[in-house]
Amino acid sequence: MEISAKTDYAVRALLGLAARYPNLVKVDVLVEEQKLPRKFLEAILGDLRRANLVRSQRGAEGGYALARPAAQITIGSVIRAVDGPLAEVRGLRPHEMTYQGLAEHMPQLWVAVRASLRRVLDETTLAHLLSGKLPTHVRKLTEAPDAWQSR
Repeated sequence: MEISAKTDYAVRALLGLAARYPNLVKVDVLVEEQKLPRKFLEAILGDLRRANLVRSQRGAEGGYALARPAAQITIGSVIRAVDGPLAEVRGLRPHEMTYQGLAEHMPQLWVAVRASLRRVLDETTLAHLLSGKLPTHVRKLTEAPDAWQSR
Protein backbone atom coordinates (compact mmCIF):
# COMPACT_ATOMS: atom_id res chain seq x y z
CA MET A 1 0.00 0.00 0.00
CA GLU A 2 1.25 3.43 -0.87
CA ILE A 3 0.32 6.29 1.45
CA SER A 4 -0.20 9.38 -0.70
CA ALA A 5 1.10 12.82 0.16
CA LYS A 6 -2.54 13.88 0.35
CA THR A 7 -3.26 11.33 3.10
CA ASP A 8 -0.02 12.13 4.93
CA TYR A 9 -0.78 15.86 4.90
CA ALA A 10 -4.42 15.30 5.89
CA VAL A 11 -3.50 13.25 8.96
CA ARG A 12 -0.78 15.73 9.98
CA ALA A 13 -3.16 18.68 9.63
CA LEU A 14 -5.87 16.87 11.58
CA LEU A 15 -3.41 16.14 14.38
CA GLY A 16 -2.77 19.88 14.55
CA LEU A 17 -6.50 20.49 14.85
CA ALA A 18 -6.90 17.66 17.36
CA ALA A 19 -4.23 19.17 19.60
CA ARG A 20 -6.28 22.39 19.78
CA TYR A 21 -9.80 20.95 19.73
CA PRO A 22 -12.40 22.49 19.84
CA ASN A 23 -10.70 25.79 19.01
CA LEU A 24 -10.46 27.13 15.48
CA VAL A 25 -7.01 27.01 13.86
CA LYS A 26 -5.91 29.13 10.94
CA VAL A 27 -4.45 27.44 7.87
CA ASP A 28 -1.21 29.40 8.30
CA VAL A 29 -0.66 27.76 11.69
CA LEU A 30 -0.99 24.27 10.20
CA VAL A 31 1.20 25.19 7.23
CA GLU A 32 3.98 26.53 9.45
CA GLU A 33 3.74 23.84 12.13
CA GLN A 34 3.80 20.89 9.73
CA LYS A 35 5.66 22.52 6.81
CA LEU A 36 2.82 21.79 4.39
CA PRO A 37 2.16 23.44 1.02
CA ARG A 38 -0.62 25.96 1.59
CA LYS A 39 -2.68 25.53 -1.61
CA PHE A 40 -2.54 21.74 -1.38
CA LEU A 41 -3.55 21.87 2.29
CA GLU A 42 -6.49 24.17 1.52
CA ALA A 43 -7.75 21.65 -1.06
CA ILE A 44 -7.31 18.81 1.44
CA LEU A 45 -9.19 20.73 4.13
CA GLY A 46 -12.01 21.20 1.61
CA ASP A 47 -12.18 17.41 1.12
CA LEU A 48 -12.16 16.90 4.89
CA ARG A 49 -14.92 19.47 5.34
CA ARG A 50 -17.09 17.79 2.69
CA ALA A 51 -16.56 14.49 4.53
CA ASN A 52 -17.71 16.15 7.79
CA LEU A 53 -14.37 15.57 9.49
CA VAL A 54 -13.64 19.28 9.93
CA ARG A 55 -15.73 22.39 10.18
CA SER A 56 -14.69 25.81 8.99
CA GLN A 57 -15.54 29.37 9.83
CA ARG A 58 -14.79 32.31 7.59
CA GLY A 59 -13.58 35.71 8.64
CA ALA A 60 -10.81 37.29 10.66
CA GLU A 61 -11.53 35.02 13.62
CA GLY A 62 -12.15 32.03 11.38
CA GLY A 63 -10.26 28.85 10.75
CA TYR A 64 -10.72 25.10 10.94
CA ALA A 65 -11.58 22.71 13.75
CA LEU A 66 -12.40 19.05 14.02
CA ALA A 67 -16.09 18.39 13.45
CA ARG A 68 -16.07 15.94 16.38
CA PRO A 69 -13.59 14.76 19.01
CA ALA A 70 -10.35 13.13 17.84
CA ALA A 71 -11.38 9.81 19.45
CA GLN A 72 -14.25 9.64 16.95
CA ILE A 73 -12.17 10.17 13.80
CA THR A 74 -10.43 7.09 12.44
CA ILE A 75 -7.44 7.17 10.14
CA GLY A 76 -9.44 5.02 7.72
CA SER A 77 -12.11 7.72 7.47
CA VAL A 78 -9.43 10.31 6.74
CA ILE A 79 -7.93 8.20 3.94
CA ARG A 80 -11.35 7.59 2.40
CA ALA A 81 -12.13 11.32 2.54
CA VAL A 82 -9.04 12.39 0.61
CA ASP A 83 -8.07 9.34 -1.47
CA GLY A 84 -11.14 7.11 -1.74
CA PRO A 85 -11.44 3.43 -0.83
CA LEU A 86 -8.70 1.77 1.23
CA ALA A 87 -8.13 -1.01 -1.29
CA GLU A 88 -8.86 -1.21 -4.99
CA VAL A 89 -7.71 -3.55 -7.71
CA ARG A 90 -7.54 -1.81 -11.06
CA GLY A 91 -10.22 0.66 -9.95
CA LEU A 92 -12.63 -1.95 -8.54
CA ARG A 93 -13.35 -2.97 -4.97
CA PRO A 94 -11.70 -6.30 -4.06
CA HIS A 95 -15.04 -8.12 -3.70
CA GLU A 96 -16.03 -7.01 -7.23
CA MET A 97 -13.10 -8.79 -8.86
CA THR A 98 -13.54 -12.08 -10.71
CA TYR A 99 -10.82 -14.22 -12.23
CA GLN A 100 -10.77 -17.39 -14.27
CA GLY A 101 -8.68 -20.51 -14.03
CA LEU A 102 -5.55 -20.48 -11.89
CA ALA A 103 -6.31 -16.99 -10.55
CA GLU A 104 -9.89 -17.72 -9.45
CA HIS A 105 -9.05 -17.42 -5.73
CA MET A 106 -7.35 -14.01 -5.97
CA PRO A 107 -10.43 -12.06 -4.81
CA GLN A 108 -10.11 -13.80 -1.43
CA LEU A 109 -6.56 -12.49 -1.12
CA TRP A 110 -7.55 -8.93 -2.07
CA VAL A 111 -10.48 -9.00 0.38
CA ALA A 112 -8.11 -10.24 3.12
CA VAL A 113 -5.72 -7.38 2.36
CA ARG A 114 -8.58 -4.89 2.63
CA ALA A 115 -9.74 -6.48 5.90
CA SER A 116 -6.24 -6.18 7.39
CA LEU A 117 -6.07 -2.52 6.39
CA ARG A 118 -9.46 -1.91 7.97
CA ARG A 119 -8.35 -3.64 11.19
CA VAL A 120 -5.51 -1.13 11.56
CA LEU A 121 -6.89 2.04 9.97
CA ASP A 122 -10.51 1.86 11.12
CA GLU A 123 -9.51 1.01 14.69
CA THR A 124 -6.88 3.73 15.07
CA THR A 125 -8.09 7.25 15.75
CA LEU A 126 -6.53 10.69 15.75
CA ALA A 127 -6.62 10.53 19.56
CA HIS A 128 -4.53 7.34 19.49
CA LEU A 129 -1.94 9.01 17.27
CA LEU A 130 -1.91 12.22 19.27
CA SER A 131 -1.32 10.37 22.53
CA GLY A 132 1.03 7.77 21.07
CA LYS A 133 -1.14 5.05 22.63
CA LEU A 134 -2.02 2.93 19.64
CA PRO A 135 -4.56 0.11 20.00
CA THR A 136 -2.86 -2.99 21.40
CA HIS A 137 -3.18 -5.05 18.22
CA VAL A 138 -1.70 -2.19 16.16
CA ARG A 139 1.16 -1.62 18.60
CA LYS A 140 1.96 -5.34 18.54
CA LEU A 141 2.33 -5.18 14.75
CA THR A 142 4.99 -2.48 15.15
CA GLU A 143 6.86 -4.65 17.65
CA ALA A 144 7.32 -7.58 15.28
CA PRO A 145 11.06 -8.21 14.68
CA ASP A 146 10.86 -7.43 10.96
CA ALA A 147 8.19 -4.70 11.07
CA TRP A 148 10.65 -1.84 10.54
CA GLN A 149 12.76 -3.57 7.88
CA SER A 150 12.40 -2.86 4.17
CA ARG A 151 11.77 -5.75 1.84
